[in-house]
Amino acid sequence: MARGNQRDLARQKNLKKQQDNAKSQKKAGDPKKRMESDAEILRQKQAAANARKEAEAAGPKSKK
Repeated sequence: MARGNQRDLARQKNLKKQQDNAKSQKKAGDPKKRMESDAEILRQKQAAANARKEAEAAGPKSKK
C-alpha cells in the first residue's frame, strides 16, 4: 500500500461525480415536448402574476 488511501478517495470522488452527472441528464426525452411543457408552465406563472397585479391595483392604494 504505497499509495495509502488515495485510490479509494479517487474512486469515491469519481462515483459522486458520475451520480451528479446522471442527475443532470434526467431531462432526457423529446426536446420539443419538454420545450412545450416549459412554455406552458411559464404561461401559468405569468397568468398568476397578472392576476396578482390586477388584484393589487383594484385594492386600496395606501394604508395609513
